[in-house]
Amino acid sequence: MAIFRKKPKEREHPEQLTPWERFQREAAENQRAEQKRHHRWSGKRLRIGDKLPKLKTQRRRLLFKRVAILMSIFLVGAAVAGYFISPLSHVQAVTVRGTNQLTTAQVKTATKIDTGVALWSVIHDQQTTKRARHAQPQIGKVTTQLVGYNRVRVTVKEIRIAGYLSTGQHYRRILENGLILKGTYSQPGGGSPIYANFKSGQRLEKMIAQYAKLSSAVKHNISEIKFAPNKSNPERVHLYMNDGNEVYATISTFASKMAYYPGISAKMKSKGVINLEVGAYSYPFKNQNN
Repeated sequence: MAIFRKKPKEREHPEQLTPWERFQREAAENQRAEQKRHHRWSGKRLRIGDKLPKLKTQRRRLLFKRVAILMSIFLVGAAVAGYFISPLSHVQAVTVRGTNQLTTAQVKTATKIDTGVALWSVIHDQQTTKRARHAQPQIGKVTTQLVGYNRVRVTVKEIRIAGYLSTGQHYRRILENGLILKGTYSQPGGGSPIYANFKSGQRLEKMIAQYAKLSSAVKHNISEIKFAPNKSNPERVHLYMNDGNEVYATISTFASKMAYYPGISAKMKSKGVINLEVGAYSYPFKNQNN
């Protein structure tokens, strides 16, 4: 008859274990911990190995992208270089607009915009205007526009001529901005008045500024503006009109008073004098008292 021994009940607390039981428990725990570490590192190595093909594929794709970008940059650079070398990058035709007194040749020379020049040197309006003003003071502003691939349209805003300054036997052109040009002429040009007896540059500048405010019809009717001061009016000017009348006016109020000239002259029955110094009145030549 077999005798079954009852398995001793495991002690619940470590302090109840014998030294031998405590040694076996620690050995078992160390073995389980080592197995866990071994499993963890084995798993990691397995996972990294699984990822290697993906990493190689990503590297190849990145390399292809970089090569494609470099090729694109090279092709674009080659295309740009080819364009600047080709005739397409140079001006083939130039048209000039906005001129009244300047010729197309004068504008081309002043702006240095002509057939054959590089297009990139044409599109800078501020630089072109500055260069043109230095060469031709009558040019106020220059605007360029590219038409098609290589044709350029140049629009010029001229500074109008205010008249001709009488300097003895010669005449010099005056612009509406007050600038007196260096060139001299033996005869004044048509359509602009002559300025005479102006010895002060300040008086002349004020007179030109007033003249610039007039309407075109009144401007074209003035033949000569003579500075004629007297004791009662140091700013008096004497005008000779193309329609046969004469006008006395004051420089500081010239533009505002001359606005009445067309209406006053239309009511006159004969040619005479219109006085705009104080008020506005007229009288025929046979009764004038200067």
